[in-house]
Amino acid sequence: MESKRNCLITHASGPKPRCDTRVKKQVTMDYLKNKSEYFSLDTDFKPLPKYGHLSEKTPEYIAAEPAIDAVQSRFWASPDFAAFRRAAGDPDAAMPPGGPDRYRDITTELLQFPARDGHLIELKVYKSQNVAPNATLVYRMHGGGFVVGRHEVDGAENVYAATNPNIVVVSVDYRLAPEFPFPRPVEDCYDGLLWCKENAKALGINPEKIIVAGSSAGGNLAAVMAIMARENGIAGIIAQVLHFPAVCHPKFFPRDKYEYGSYIQNSENPVLGTLRMEAFLNAYNPNPEPDYRHSPLIADSLANLPPALVQCAGFDVLRDEAFAYAEALKLAGVDVEIYGYQGVPHCFPAVLPTHPSTPVFYKRYNSFLEKYATISAEEN
Repeated sequence: MESKRNCLITHASGPKPRCDTRVKKQVTMDYLKNKSEYFSLDTDFKPLPKYGHLSEKTPEYIAAEPAIDAVQSRFWASPDFAAFRRAAGDPDAAMPPGGPDRYRDITTELLQFPARDGHLIELKVYKSQNVAPNATLVYRMHGGGFVVGRHEVDGAENVYAATNPNIVVVSVDYRLAPEFPFPRPVEDCYDGLLWCKENAKALGINPEKIIVAGSSAGGNLAAVMAIMARENGIAGIIAQVLHFPAVCHPKFFPRDKYEYGSYIQNSENPVLGTLRMEAFLNAYNPNPEPDYRHSPLIADSLANLPPALVQCAGFDVLRDEAFAYAEALKLAGVDVEIYGYQGVPHCFPAVLPTHPSTPVFYKRYNSFLEKYATISAEEN
């Protein structure tokens, strides 16, 4: 396996065919249930005191919500997840007004690496036209509920990061559930992290300066990578970016310790409602058992993890677990920046690029990356 991991396979453009030899089971989707498995959604719910006020929708979101709902409903009308993926595709993410020009300011390249079972996993590399040598790696895991999506789900964030000449972004196209359920996506991401460290020179990165990052399901995987690296003695993870993270399966959420009302309060969110999130979770981990690799909030310890940026949306089912994870990290002595944006949905910068909170979100993201990715003269 070690000799395979050291090979570097480069492609100029476009997704490459899968070479996995496992027989994949046919997926028949009755994925959306009529009733939640974990929450009572027909109760007269009252907003909880800490974060309930963040669900009040902004005027800009109210105006855009019907159009967002129409787009999302078309995807969720797909007969199975394979059709969902085809409908969603992986077009280059649009940049918000005033954002960088992705076709002028950065370059992209596709690579492949062999995972532990020999399957070739695609990586997409984003970097500045003027990238510095020995740059910081931002190792990116995309969102999509562990079931859909590829690199460009978070493409705008990848472009923003890559405009920093001290950063190289590498996005990993891990295998997706339900064909490849937990823990395969975790293993693919971890194998990719090790491969990047071992091939640091070819990538132009410093293997001891790595920021793990992701949104939604990718935020989960980024948090898990930080813990796995600590557990396995893998050095070099200097920070973590967790945007709209799913950090605990509802079956295991410690409701006695943290406020947990967003799944009920925001259940009808058209971007990611309760029943849709449960469909993703059931596909990813149909018979969950306690394990930090899918629910980092329940890890035995969160001590000695790298500093974290956590950003979440007020009108999002995942809101309260983002706050819970930030609180747990702080209690464990980890430096945390936590921001919650009132009245906007899950992953709002991608679906509401003109919202007034979107440039604030990116400014905080860029500032965090700048803080940890600055390259000293000694490193050059």
